[in-house]
Amino acid sequence: MSITLVAFRTDVIDDIASAIRSGNPKSISKYFIERIDMKMIDKEDVFSKQQAEMILKDFFDKHVIKSYTVAHKSEAKNGSQYVIGTLDTSNGKFRTYFLIKTTGDKTLVQQFRIENE
Repeated sequence: MSITLVAFRTDVIDDIASAIRSGNPKSISKYFIERIDMKMIDKEDVFSKQQAEMILKDFFDKHVIKSYTVAHKSEAKNGSQYVIGTLDTSNGKFRTYFLIKTTGDKTLVQQFRIENE
């Protein structure tokens, strides 16, 4: 694996973390695959990229972000890497999880979850 690919993957993780901190669903969903496996508290399914963005927007509208920290990043294996974080909101803390996969020159989110902590 090239240094450039590792740097790009880190940039994607940093971009997503920044977008979560600012409650920006459009900036997060631009990294989603077309049909994403998503869990948002008690709603879980495979959603289109557009549906997933609307679900995130609804979540951020109801839960004002106080802070977001990345707690753990896995080592990249087979082009995949997961990131676990803690999201502190006006309505309590949540655990976040997202799985990214690099295929060719694209690094995209395959799974995205926000669950009660």
